Amino acid sequence: MPWKNQGGGPWGSGPKGPWGSGPQSAGPRPPDLEDLLRRGQDRLQQLLPGGHFSAMGVALVLIGAMAIWGLSGFFRVQSEELGVVLRFGKHVRTVQPGLNYHLPYPIETVLLPKALRVSTISIGMTLTEDPGRRGRTMRDVPEESLMLTGDENIVDVDFTVLWRIKPDGVGNYLFNIQNPEGTVKAVAESAMREMIGRSNIQPILTGARTTTEAGVQELMQKTLDGYGAGVQITQVQMQKVDPPAQVIDAFRDVQAARADFERLQNEAQTYANRVIPDARGRAAQILQVAEGYKEQAVAEAKGQSSRFQKVYDEYRKAPDVTRQRIYLETMERILGGAEKLVYDGGNSAQSIVPYLPLSELTPRRPPAPPAASQQGGNR
Repeated sequence: MPWKNQGGGPWGSGPKGPWGSGPQSAGPRPPDLEDLLRRGQDRLQQLLPGGHFSAMGVALVLIGAMAIWGLSGFFRVQSEELGVVLRFGKHVRTVQPGLNYHLPYPIETVLLPKALRVSTISIGMTLTEDPGRRGRTMRDVPEESLMLTGDENIVDVDFTVLWRIKPDGVGNYLFNIQNPEGTVKAVAESAMREMIGRSNIQPILTGARTTTEAGVQELMQKTLDGYGAGVQITQVQMQKVDPPAQVIDAFRDVQAARADFERLQNEAQTYANRVIPDARGRAAQILQVAEGYKEQAVAEAKGQSSRFQKVYDEYRKAPDVTRQRIYLETMERILGGAEKLVYDGGNSAQSIVPYLPLSELTPRRPPAPPAASQQGGNR
């Protein structure tokens, strides 16, 4: 029997409690718990067959509860997720996107990591809220971006890493590392510092970005595989590679001077490529002319020697005749081109009129060739 139905109770009649009289003024009373329980029991009995808790009613209730418990094992995996089914906490299988089923809780549970999504991590820069622009702006993080090169220079490197979960390494991703994103970021920063420390600053600032990115990606993948992280690095992108802001103007001056040096060096090389072949050609021409003159001089000397030897042989045979012939040939060579007519006053010269224009009547004879030319002709 409820407390309110008892006639006064052990402390007397009336609405009194164990510590004295009840409230002095009437007011809203709280709902009676026993009354609520009784009403619930009455409604449940009305729903059961026969209006009371029979064996069949209990069986129907248990069947309904079992059906609801069994249907609770259906779950849906979204397009960028993979379902990792755990049986009493142990990874038993991985399911693909779509509608799937696992044994109801607490036998099996499911985890839904976004294993098919490519995530991005930025190192050396971060997005912050900018109230003035009513949006988000990129802010540099010097403690992450400043790195030391192999030639002891400081360089400011901002880069991003694109990564995803390996389809066959979802279990490793969930159970081997506690903070996947933080682990990937720490490994990326460490790998980039190692690659920068192996290189000089000049190649990093100019043409070695692709090589550096490939080296960082390879080193990160090797390190994460060693951790058993189940993470795949898809790409490393260097966004900004500059000297520190405090010395960037000096670096730009150095770059401009180096560019001028290379330009002047290229111009000098172009001039050398134009002048040297010309000089070599002229040198070859001079050598060929000298070689021809040498051959000509040697041939002429040999011809003169051969002619002298022949004349000498004829002279030995007939000295007077040879002497007379040499004299006549010499006089012919000397006087053949003269404009004066020389005669010896003999009988053959009596018919010559001294005052005739002999220079116009006498045909001009071409000069006799030198002895070397005659020798060449004889040969």
